[in-house]
Amino acid sequence: MSGATRLDWSSRSVGSLQGNIVVPGDKSVSHRSMMLSAIAEGTSHIRGFLEGEDTRATAAVLAQLGVSIEAPSAGERIVHGVGLHGLRSSDKPLDCGNAGTGMRLLAGLLAGQRFDSTLIGDESLSKRPMRRVTDPLAKMGAQIDSQDGLPPLHVRGGRSLHGIRYELPVASAQVKSALLLAGLYAQGATEVIEPHPTRDYTERMLAAFGWPITFSPGHAKLEGGHRLRATDVVVPADFSSAAFFLVAACIVPGSELRLPAVGLNPRRTGLLEALRLMGADIRIENRAESGGEAIGDLIVRHAPLHGIELPQMLVPDMIDEFPALFIAAAVAKGRTVIRGAAELRVKESDRIATMAAGMRALGVQIEETPDGAIIDGGPIGAGAVDAHGDHRIAMSFCVAGLVAKGEVTIRDCANVATSFPGFLELANGCGFALKLAG
Repeated sequence: MSGATRLDWSSRSVGSLQGNIVVPGDKSVSHRSMMLSAIAEGTSHIRGFLEGEDTRATAAVLAQLGVSIEAPSAGERIVHGVGLHGLRSSDKPLDCGNAGTGMRLLAGLLAGQRFDSTLIGDESLSKRPMRRVTDPLAKMGAQIDSQDGLPPLHVRGGRSLHGIRYELPVASAQVKSALLLAGLYAQGATEVIEPHPTRDYTERMLAAFGWPITFSPGHAKLEGGHRLRATDVVVPADFSSAAFFLVAACIVPGSELRLPAVGLNPRRTGLLEALRLMGADIRIENRAESGGEAIGDLIVRHAPLHGIELPQMLVPDMIDEFPALFIAAAVAKGRTVIRGAAELRVKESDRIATMAAGMRALGVQIEETPDGAIIDGGPIGAGAVDAHGDHRIAMSFCVAGLVAKGEVTIRDCANVATSFPGFLELANGCGFALKLAG
């Protein structure tokens, strides 16, 4: 979206942050609940669905493939499933917008259909690598053509898929999920082994929809030939969206925020553990379970942070939260060392390079490394940074502005709507000082 609608924000220091912050529904769960409901038998009711551009794009693609989807109210979807083989071809490309998750998972889902499909995306998504999905899908018998591994993806239908045992060279929940979705249409068993455990939303949701599957941290296995049965899904609040408020309350003196019913899948909450290692004061109350997913209220108070050497075992469990962690490290006393996070270079932007450039513009001492960064905490100055259309980077620099020695201008923020509609209003409601710049 950086080449289309341009939106710049400014952020400045504030007194303290207070309040009850209800963040939007989990994006990963919203994508998966929509896809599985579409190919299930019967009608599924989804509550807490994220009203973001990414998830709406996935819903629009499924509607284009013949699935009837009702939206009685915001955050609510009623999906009339067509069964495993009920999707219909579309004579137009399937536009995933900015949704990398949507495109990669749909590649797996469409690989087993009888018809051809073409998946396209916006300018940002069109630069994101897809070979790590298309190569293992090819081993299952799929044929997906691309431009040097980049979108658009032309998925050829009518292929006979067979299950494989695949060891992921790099841990990725998206790749794992694409293979498992293709495995629904494959003969025999599809087994995925990860070098490090990643989030298991797809596995948990497949089980909730009645598909026999065995899984444990770092491993998942299923066989084709079964069916999905419609079920109701309550989407937990998104931990990645909560992350910005966790860091904000940690670094702004006098702050206390409560974030209710946040998803606490252990493969997603690496940032929570990292912040606690840095000295954060974060409590969990009202633990419960929703649709197989752990949830709880997060209560975070300001506390002085100190630098750490981030344990690499936490990296896969916080890959989306690194921009927020970079800001926490910039404020912490001492040095923070991050290694093993090379995947950040192939997200919506090269998040290591983009964060480093922005932090330098604000006077932060940061050294880029191929797979991470070394950050020395200290004061954050005023200045202008470019988010390069990356929603998580935009929101992270909004947090940085809360403790800056002057105004921080964040350029190219329009894509925040892909994952966190209403961020500006919600943030200002608890004490942020965000406004349109210009």
